[in-house]
Amino acid sequence: MLRVTGSLSAVSSPAAVTFSAALRLSVAHTLAFSSPPPHPRCLSTFSRSLIGRRISSLRPRVPSMYPIRLSGFSALKARASFSSSGSSSPSREILVQHVLVKEGDSELFAELQKRILDGEDMSDLAAEYSICPSKKDGGILGWVKLGQMVPEFEEAAFKAEPNHVVRCKTQFGWHLLQVLSEREPVKDIQVEELHSKMQDPVFMEEAQLIDVREPDEIATASLPGFKVFPLRQFGTWAPDITSKLNPEKDTFVLCKVGGRSMQVANWLQSQGFKSVYNVAGGIQAYSLKVDPSIPTY
Repeated sequence: MLRVTGSLSAVSSPAAVTFSAALRLSVAHTLAFSSPPPHPRCLSTFSRSLIGRRISSLRPRVPSMYPIRLSGFSALKARASFSSSGSSSPSREILVQHVLVKEGDSELFAELQKRILDGEDMSDLAAEYSICPSKKDGGILGWVKLGQMVPEFEEAAFKAEPNHVVRCKTQFGWHLLQVLSEREPVKDIQVEELHSKMQDPVFMEEAQLIDVREPDEIATASLPGFKVFPLRQFGTWAPDITSKLNPEKDTFVLCKVGGRSMQVANWLQSQGFKSVYNVAGGIQAYSLKVDPSIPTY
């Protein structure tokens, strides 16, 4: 059984004051699982200058990548190797880990390269030496997609194959980074397509249909075949979700207009669900575009 950790959050990350957040040039809704988000802190003059700088002024300066063999790290315990090419799907998301050192710390940077070559865990090195606040999480920055990182870091990360360690330089310093995993984002399904599928008895038998609205909303309007997992009761059903739903089956998530269902769909994917669909526009769109007999509210 997959283990569920942490809590569901729909707030934008308040960590924009940190180096790790400043690497991201845009902030999206996130689901936090390992620990609660840090408390907002006042931006320093230095942080404000980094975050406020125009993207056009950040000229990519990615040095050529080089092979580093990695014999183990806590997340995957896999052997890393080097490749000069990677997937560039615009919808691809990657889970990134890095160690950041100051630009002038060339001796430390060289030492860390050697220690990784010798098989030391990047998580341990990040915790001890990285100047990025992500060090407390072993250097893991989380899931990112194109357009969220400064250009130098993004170019290096999205060219790297999973478990291949590369280096790059940004305005923050020198990075050793690796992609721990990759995924395609949750897919939207239009209500017309969902309605068509629901006419097939085999689909209704095999698919997992879940509605994350609250009981009073369900009483007002509902669709046949959907199991109810109210978002406000997340703490009661989340811990053993894999005993209630099969992560290997297609899972379709519904709410009123598509926002809450997208949160839960992203969370389900993070828990190992292989094929998750968000019903675009929710039951409101289903009523307007497919079945006007379903009440709107």
